[in-house]
Amino acid sequence: MSPTRGYHHGDLRRALLDAAVEVIGESGPAALSLRDLARRAGVSHAAPAHHFGDKAGLLTALAVQGFDLLAQTLRDAGNDLLDAGVAYVDFAVRHRAHFEVMFRPDLYRADAPEVRAASTRAGDVLRARVAGLPTRGGGPSDPGRDALAAWSIVHGFATLWLAGALPDRLGDDPREAARAVIRRLVD
Repeated sequence: MSPTRGYHHGDLRRALLDAAVEVIGESGPAALSLRDLARRAGVSHAAPAHHFGDKAGLLTALAVQGFDLLAQTLRDAGNDLLDAGVAYVDFAVRHRAHFEVMFRPDLYRADAPEVRAASTRAGDVLRARVAGLPTRGGGPSDPGRDALAAWSIVHGFATLWLAGALPDRLGDDPREAARAVIRRLVD
C-alpha cells in the first residue's frame, strides 16, 4: 500500500502547518507548494486544499499562528519593554518561518478577520509594554507613535539579524545583541 492511501492522520491541519514551517525554513515561502506538503505529510495531494483551500489559505493560517505565538511570547516576557523587545527578536529567530510570512501580507489574506484579530492581539501586548515609557522632552505621550517606534526598532533589528547584515562584533547571540541595541530605546 502506498503511504498516501489508507493513511489516517490524527491532526492533519497541524501536520500541514508544521510541514509548511519546515519548507519555509529550508527554502523560503516562495518554495511552498500544497502538493509537496501533502507528500511530506503522507496524504493525498487534495488533502491540503480540503483544510486551507489554497496556498494563500495555508499561509493565512500560518500568519495567524505566528501572531498568536508572538503575542504569547511578548506576554511571557513580562511588563518590561526591554525584555519584550528581546523576546520579539528571539521569536523572529526561533520562529523564522512564521516571521517571514507574518510581515508579508502579499502572501496571505491579510484582511481575513482571524489575521486582523491575531495581529491586534500581538500589537496590544507591545502597546501595553510601551505605555510604561516615560515621556521625553516634556511633551505629551503618544502611545501609538511610541509603539510604532519600538516595533520599528525591534523588527528592524530582527530582520537585519536574520539577513546576516549586522556587524560581527555584535557576537552570535541574538538576545544579547538585541538587548544592547534596545537598551538605547528604553534608557
